[in-house]
Amino acid sequence: MATGNDAERPVALVTAAAGAGIGSAIARRLAADGMDVVITDIHEVRAAKLAAELEQEHGRPFTSLVVDVVDFDAVGAAVERVVAERGSLDVLVNNAGWSKIEPVAEMSPETWRRCLDVDLTGTFNCMRHALPPMIERRRGSIVNISSIAGWEPTDEHGAAYSAAKAGVMALTRVAAAEVGRHGVRVNAVAPGLIYNDFLRKIYPDEFFSGYAESRSKVGRIGQPQDVAALVSFLVGEEAGYITGEVYGISGGVFPHS
Repeated sequence: MATGNDAERPVALVTAAAGAGIGSAIARRLAADGMDVVITDIHEVRAAKLAAELEQEHGRPFTSLVVDVVDFDAVGAAVERVVAERGSLDVLVNNAGWSKIEPVAEMSPETWRRCLDVDLTGTFNCMRHALPPMIERRRGSIVNISSIAGWEPTDEHGAAYSAAKAGVMALTRVAAAEVGRHGVRVNAVAPGLIYNDFLRKIYPDEFFSGYAESRSKVGRIGQPQDVAALVSFLVGEEAGYITGEVYGISGGVFPHS
């Protein structure tokens, strides 16, 4: 269990936090906010590397755990360990995601299942295990990373990904309705194009060409730090009256209300 000053720090668990994208930016931002961040990822070496970088930068220990969000029992063990060692779990950010673009008429059952397993069921698994200790302490905040793909009528995202992210939005709203009276808030963030190198493996070069000029209303492509800033606000005390909301962050590409 945490002791001393660490015992007073909010404990945040961020899934898929070890890469160069949104999860890593969120972990770094919450650490800078003074939180005790637990980094989870399926990549052990990268997760440990980020934890070491945060330790060096902030002068306090950070935990990294290898967790596959699809594995219900593994998620439960991770949450149990965090609560036992750190004394609480105050913030959960469900960032883990997977996508493969295939038209519905050609989509393999494996692609459909994998996308829903990671993006939607993985989010449920983490919420299912994190909510009981939050409810018991009558405090907590969850932010689920969805996507404008859950709203946008386009073939750019793929049906499996769009369906999963729309499901995340619905899961967010219903969970918020269930747990608000217990002092727990649940919100979601729906990014548009947020650049990282991994996207080059999914989308062709022409997808990025001219995006800032032709689609973004602020003249640039989104960065992971943009999402991290919004998550930082939503899990903070100033957002204490906000729950059940889905916030788009797309540079005006797909405004939604």
